[in-house]
Amino acid sequence: MKKIVTFGEIMLRLATPRYDRFIQSKSLNSTFGGGEANVSVSLANYGLPTEFVTRLPKNDIAEWCLSELRKYNVGTQHIVKGGERVGIYFLETGAVARASKVVYDRAHSSIATIEPGMINWDEVFKDAQWFHWTGITPAISQGAADVCLEAIKEANKRGITVSTDLNYRKNLWKYGKTASEVMPALVEGCDIILGNEEDAEKVFGIKPEGFDVAHTGGEVDAAEFESVCKQLMKRFPRAKKVIITLRGSINANHNTWGGVLYSDKLYESKRYDITHIVDRVGGGDSFMGGLIYGLISYPNDDQKALNFAVAASCLKHTVYGDFNLVTVSEVENLMKGDGSGRVYR
Repeated sequence: MKKIVTFGEIMLRLATPRYDRFIQSKSLNSTFGGGEANVSVSLANYGLPTEFVTRLPKNDIAEWCLSELRKYNVGTQHIVKGGERVGIYFLETGAVARASKVVYDRAHSSIATIEPGMINWDEVFKDAQWFHWTGITPAISQGAADVCLEAIKEANKRGITVSTDLNYRKNLWKYGKTASEVMPALVEGCDIILGNEEDAEKVFGIKPEGFDVAHTGGEVDAAEFESVCKQLMKRFPRAKKVIITLRGSINANHNTWGGVLYSDKLYESKRYDITHIVDRVGGGDSFMGGLIYGLISYPNDDQKALNFAVAASCLKHTVYGDFNLVTVSEVENLMKGDGSGRVYR
């Protein structure tokens, strides 16, 4: 089977234990995570060949990171070495009415100083069927944005499916360009576009009428987002499918979760009620990983592909860390309605 390639930054994640605040914590739990790496891990867990591409320094932290990726059968042979450091992000997990907080420490990371020509995309894309990137990567630096565009153009030339998760992060766009200036040229080369309630509005000014993400009360009307999907497809005519994740936030521990997919018509998923969230970081990436698996595995069934993505990401909320460490059979069992959580013996 042909491989799926992802490109972006992977970071050291340092999180306070349990629900401790930064100011009271005496220790931090260390793992790794990053949008595109998270997608690769999901797909590798589902048995698909994956290749994660990034730039890492020549030091022991980078080797630690590589060993973690290899542990989950993610390909790392095209990761280039150079630069100063591995980026870090600090996480304080919220509870009930207190939101989670993320603090980035990723300035001057190795991928921030990447430049076109550093990655041999001809080699990377041999035997590839899919290329995935997120809006986080071009937000890091002009160089990262340029290399992302370089990769998209090379994938387009080879007829490789290109997907993006718009993933708007306002705290990252600091090098003098805005998402609205940079993202259109990148998204123009995409066949599959994923976003959430805010991404299309913050990046392209496209939004459903009368919708306010801060006041969903756990209720999100999927039909409101058909217009968003149609507007995105009109602006980016290469896109064959547009998908919107629908998160209703009752509080930090209790969310509703679902999604819609628009291709020939609007497909709507089941809505899950996630009452005791273990870790929601990486939820969108787990959706993307499930979606790519679903679209490859069920090429003529958009409804089933969407259902797989939503069920997979629902399960991610029960897994600590950025990576979604669930199997195809576990996702399929939830799709069939088995959400009892009973012990398997």
